[in-house]
Amino acid sequence: MLKTGDEHLESLRDGRVVYIGRERVDDVTTHPAFAAACRTVAAIYDMKRAPENLDVASYEENGERYSSYYLRPRSLEDLNKRTRTHKLIADMTHGLFGRSPDHVAGLITGLAMKPEVLDAGGPQFRDNLLAQYDHMRKNDIYPAFAVIPPAGIRDREIYAGETREDPGLHVTSEDASGVVISGMKMLATGAVFANEILIGNLTPLAPEFGKYAITCMLAMNTPGLSLWARKPYAEGVEAELDYPLSYKYDEGDAVVLCEDVHVPWDKVFVHDHAELSRGCYITTPANCLSNHQSNVRFWSKMSLLVGLASRICQSTGNDKIPAVREQLGRLAAMEGAIAGMVHGQLQAYEEWPGGPNGYVCFNRRYMYAALNWCTENHSAIIDLVRELVGAHPLQMPANASLLADAGLRERFESRFGTPFMEPIERWKLLKLAWDLIGSEFAGRHMLYEKFYAGHSVIVRNQSFREAPWDDFHAVVDGALARIEVPGAD
Repeated sequence: MLKTGDEHLESLRDGRVVYIGRERVDDVTTHPAFAAACRTVAAIYDMKRAPENLDVASYEENGERYSSYYLRPRSLEDLNKRTRTHKLIADMTHGLFGRSPDHVAGLITGLAMKPEVLDAGGPQFRDNLLAQYDHMRKNDIYPAFAVIPPAGIRDREIYAGETREDPGLHVTSEDASGVVISGMKMLATGAVFANEILIGNLTPLAPEFGKYAITCMLAMNTPGLSLWARKPYAEGVEAELDYPLSYKYDEGDAVVLCEDVHVPWDKVFVHDHAELSRGCYITTPANCLSNHQSNVRFWSKMSLLVGLASRICQSTGNDKIPAVREQLGRLAAMEGAIAGMVHGQLQAYEEWPGGPNGYVCFNRRYMYAALNWCTENHSAIIDLVRELVGAHPLQMPANASLLADAGLRERFESRFGTPFMEPIERWKLLKLAWDLIGSEFAGRHMLYEKFYAGHSVIVRNQSFREAPWDDFHAVVDGALARIEVPGAD
């Protein structure tokens, strides 16, 4: 079933607990901090159902229609359908929604492509996961996840005579009905707008921390679960013109706090198995499917950055300067590079994990290489755009209230244009630029792009793991074997 946007908005009025500081938000769909972003998410659901997108953004199986990001691919055509769906969503949000509905859906779908991996923890967990996957695609669920532990020290002395309880989320008790969990998990991006949240571990756990090795799914209104949001950037924005990206595309980040949350067994996928709690994402296509979405999203963001830089230069006439054209060409080449990396993951796809259903996957090595490229280059790309934009955004009026004054508006419109662009259009362009390269929203994205896939050490270790070292070594060994040594027989 494909939800409508209105149906998704209605599903968010479920009694979830969200805090902005000490304020408890009663309805995220109407609160000024979240309402516009909720409408953005609703528009994604409506876009998928539009007649012109239906064949790409959905698929049929057993007479039912589901969102394409729940498709378990068996061919290059299936992989291409997934990529095109990611691109539709990412283009719609300019690549600014990192955890749009298709990201964690890819993770769950990847697990469902090789569910036998979960048998290491017990045979029931495979069935739990498959039932969850089926529930999510049938109900067009928007899933989020929280899979990183908080910064803390596990039950050990901090200073002389002082100890603290570890804040990390862990199982505190269990019985025939399920487990009880308490503690914190980071960082639930998009969870304010999601229906359910996956609790898990993307960082390794030592074997003795089995109680922390819990992977499960929770509805956002589960008793005892609350989201502690960071400052929402849309709050206090009175006109979209002032912060056009913050206003509509702040996907939110939140800490998940669980206080004696009961999780029934059928919603548990890993329990008391430290190695499996992280390994399940790597030994199945889960990590690859979800991060392919990240690559596609970055590609869409690059399109916005390149187009914006060019329009800014056109607005001043600087696009005629050869040195400026060189820099614009450099940006265009970088957009082409990430586009090529995305297509390479398709064309060099892997017949993995295979199995009786013949599932296939994007090329893992190329995906991780692209992930590394994105995290390494984003800061430099933004800096280059900043150089091309210059100080022009700082020359604009403080906010859109000026336009309500007829006299001030007339003076603005008579003085703030250029020979190449009308004043109001230039204001809109420069406000858009500032929200992408200079505002608090822009600062969050600088941090996000550097760490959304984990610390650089984690990202590069993924590439280390997937590299064909035997092939690399064979090249060197072959070259060494062809070197003649004087005096040798």
